[in-house]
Amino acid sequence: MNKVARGEFKEQLFGQLARITRALSSPRRIELVDLLAQAERSVEQLAEVTGMSVANTSQHLQVLRGALLVRARREGPHVYYSLADDAVFGVWQAVRELGRRQYAEIDRLLETCVSERDQLESLGARELLERMADGRVTVLDVRPEVEFRAGHIAGARSVPVQELRRRLEALPRKREIVAYCRGPLCVFADEAVSLLRKRGFRALRLEGGYPDWRAAGLPVERGGEERS
Repeated sequence: MNKVARGEFKEQLFGQLARITRALSSPRRIELVDLLAQAERSVEQLAEVTGMSVANTSQHLQVLRGALLVRARREGPHVYYSLADDAVFGVWQAVRELGRRQYAEIDRLLETCVSERDQLESLGARELLERMADGRVTVLDVRPEVEFRAGHIAGARSVPVQELRRRLEALPRKREIVAYCRGPLCVFADEAVSLLRKRGFRALRLEGGYPDWRAAGLPVERGGEERS
């Protein structure tokens, strides 16, 4: 292969890979990937969660679909989107962790939402699995119920963070409580742990989120709804 041919080959090769980075160059599209890592959603549902218009949401989803990062299915008048492959979450997970290592601003932004975040005790997935096997903890999924039904840590209870305050009396006071949410960039679990601690519970947060747990091959369940 001569130099010209080799140069064209590299340009085409890396150009294909650049489709992924171009698709993920928008903060809004990264947010959509993070949401779709939790559960399949319609365009309208994604628009409501993100605060974007339906038209704008649809445009961003089309870019992601063009890069083969998401797939779509139609059900009646609605189009539902999901991640095209588990590897898509792996890419987002790697970007997320690299960003936290390289940019201190990310953790500072998170602390503006939960000021005592650095004081909240956390534990890793394997340690949580061991405590669950021993029956020592109650695990709370504090994400929205639609995400819980799409998939959750096996044995977890659904208590969306917005409902936690009114459901405190139904929680066991003599057991450790571990809350988890979408991942390390989500503050739902931090808010839940902060409230639980102020009310006298022994509470911790999971270091990752549900997609990280699933990606590690740990036990998960689908469907169901816990009501206290």
